[in-house]
Amino acid sequence: MEDNFVQETFIEDMEEREKEIELIKNIIKTRKALKNVDKNFEYAQDDLVDYYIYEMKANQAKLNYLIKIAKMKGITVDMINDIKYRLSSDEEVG
Repeated sequence: MEDNFVQETFIEDMEEREKEIELIKNIIKTRKALKNVDKNFEYAQDDLVDYYIYEMKANQAKLNYLIKIAKMKGITVDMINDIKYRLSSDEEVG
């Protein structure tokens, strides 16, 4: 039996440009997760309300941190939108 696995790339092994792209991808992913949690929160009932509140707070804290790092690296909104556009184009093709 052949095992299929994906080897993860360590951040230390990446070039600076690759690190910036990975940071932008994480910002986009976290923003999307935050929007999804917000939608789910609208329909939550009982104990799930607390769950989604905690998840929103966690995602917002992560997003704030990632944006802070991006600002320190000089990454602009245009760069984020460019990567987001390329990612959405790749998904449509693939």
